[in-house]
This record gives sequence, structure tokens and C-alpha cells, in this order.
Amino acid sequence: MSAPPAAPPAGSADLLPAEPGFGSAVRILFARVGAMCLVELQKLRRDRTELVTRAIQPTLWLLVFGETFTRIRAIPTGNVRYLDFLAPGILAQSALFVSIFYGIQIIWERDAGVLAKLMVTPTPRAALVTGKAFAAGVRALIQALAVLVLAAILGVDITPNPLRLLGAAVVLLLGAGFFCCLSITIAGMVLKRDRLMGIGQAITMPLFFASNALYPVAVMPGWLQAINHVNPLSYEVEALRGLLIGTSARLPLDFAVTAGWAVLGVACAATLLPRLTR
Repeated sequence: MSAPPAAPPAGSADLLPAEPGFGSAVRILFARVGAMCLVELQKLRRDRTELVTRAIQPTLWLLVFGETFTRIRAIPTGNVRYLDFLAPGILAQSALFVSIFYGIQIIWERDAGVLAKLMVTPTPRAALVTGKAFAAGVRALIQALAVLVLAAILGVDITPNPLRLLGAAVVLLLGAGFFCCLSITIAGMVLKRDRLMGIGQAITMPLFFASNALYPVAVMPGWLQAINHVNPLSYEVEALRGLLIGTSARLPLDFAVTAGWAVLGVACAATLLPRLTR
């Protein structure tokens, strides 16, 4: 008869891996978000021409639209020169255009088998999405720097206050992060690149024209003002305008709404991300 199994040593329970505490879990989450962001930025290093080509459209808006409407004074902007009024709106627009098609990259990763491999790692889905959203924000910041340099050359009165510039960078990160998550959410619903491209093109310009990026809210018709109040781009533009050129802004509300949309975007995108791997 075989001998009964030996009892485990008294101190063996201490050898079992302990559950990570809340602080450790948060550190692990941020480390994984940072790793995902670095992976995304490595792609940017291999294709820097994308930043140049994406900077053409905001440059044309400032040089052609901004300069022309500043001369003819067709849009009333009070004591603020129209080009100064327009520049923060073009910053927000450039961040929107950078991030709204990020879902196409997700679908490409699905087709290449990369997404399936990422989904079986211990990295939470929210960390995957947040890493991509943060990378979209960094891309938007790099492009915004080029737009700011051009605006300064054109004589736009941008504040040199470093705290206000930092606040504007945070707003751009949050705004680009939300629109990146919106794109991933749409990708999780439509599952195909051509459909996502069509939807992205269909919503980009309405978001832009139904915001306060080009004209003050006071000159909008009533129905457009109602849309403007629920348009996340409008709060981003208002915050940028208040921080960069010193116009009246509800900064606590603008930050809260922009951050709230970003958090909601991460939650929705993380929920729909598994549909892309089925």
C-alpha cells in the first residue's frame, strides 16, 4: 500500500503569489498603457510623411480661409481678430482628423492577426484602447505644434504662458483620445474598412461645422446652437480658445465634458473591441 501524501510544510502558504494590491494593479495598468502607446508611436517613426500630409489641410484653412475672412470681416468676433478666433478651432479640427480614422488601423491589425494576439495577453482591453487613444493624442500634439508655429508666423496672438499651453495640450490629448475611441467603437460595429471610411467621412465635417470652430455660437441659428451644445468638439474648441487667446470660456465645464467624453469613449471601445476578433 502506498504511503499517504505528505502534508504541506507549515510555511508553504506564504510561498503562494499574493494578489496585487490596488496600488500595484494601477501601476501595472499604467505600465501596459505606456507600452501600448510606445508601440503605436514606433509606427509613426517609420512613416513620418503622414504628419506632413495631414498638416496640409489645417495650413490651407489658416492661410486661405482665415486670411480671407479676416480681411472681409464677414463673421463678427467682437474685439478678437478672426484669424485669432479661428486658430484654436483649426487646432481642434486637426486633432479630429488625425484620430477619427484610427479604427481603420484596428481593422488592419485584425486582418493581420495582430489584434487576436494582443487580446490573449493579460493586458486589459481598456489598456489597449487607452494606449491607442494616448498615441492618437501625441500625434495630434505633434501636428498642433506645426499649426501653432504657422499661426504665430501669421500674427495670431497666442499666449506664452506655459501653464495655459500645458492646459491646451491636455485638452487636445483628451479630444483626440475621444475621437480615436469613437473610431474604434464604430470599427467594432461595422467590422469593415470601407464602411468605417464612409462613416468617418460622413461625420467628420458635420462635427466640425456644427461646432464653434468657425463662428461664434451667437450667430448660429437655434437648431444649430442646440447641436453645438451636445457636440464634444465645441467644448474642446472653447477650452482651447480660452487658454490660447484669452477669450471667455467655461474652463471647468469644458475640461469636465471633454474628459467625460474621453472616459466614455474608452469604455465603449473596450466593450466592442472583442467583436473584431470573432
